[in-house]
Amino acid sequence: MARFKFSLQNVLDIKVQMETLAKQEFSAASAALSEEEEKLRGLNLKKESLEEEAKKLLLGNLNFRDIDDNQLAIMQTKEAIQNQEKAVKKAEDALEMARVKMAEAVMERKTYDKLREKAFEEFRLEENRAEGKTIDELTSYVHGRKAVSEK
Repeated sequence: MARFKFSLQNVLDIKVQMETLAKQEFSAASAALSEEEEKLRGLNLKKESLEEEAKKLLLGNLNFRDIDDNQLAIMQTKEAIQNQEKAVKKAEDALEMARVKMAEAVMERKTYDKLREKAFEEFRLEENRAEGKTIDELTSYVHGRKAVSEK
């Protein structure tokens, strides 16, 4: 029996590698998004803490320097939050691009897998036909030999 050899095996191997790479990029983009979201949560917590501190400063002895410093810190934190929200949006966009790239890579690999399956099925059918032909030839030969030996 002959061995099956897929003519596009090299291309399929490359598509598998591209899919693996795309999955790794998606994973990295997902991790980057999680990191950016975590930074944003930290900044929001810091802002809340500063706002609580501002309330306490206003209720206690009025120290204008501390109040002013606190208000400045709140403003800086709000700015940092806006910048971080932009970073989160950028990370989300990168994740979406990586997802699309990964989906395309998976689709291309599946296409070549299907081509390979069809080629293998065709190979099997051809092998079965050849085997059937060989069996028919052997049967005819054996039957012919019996007919000759009986005469």
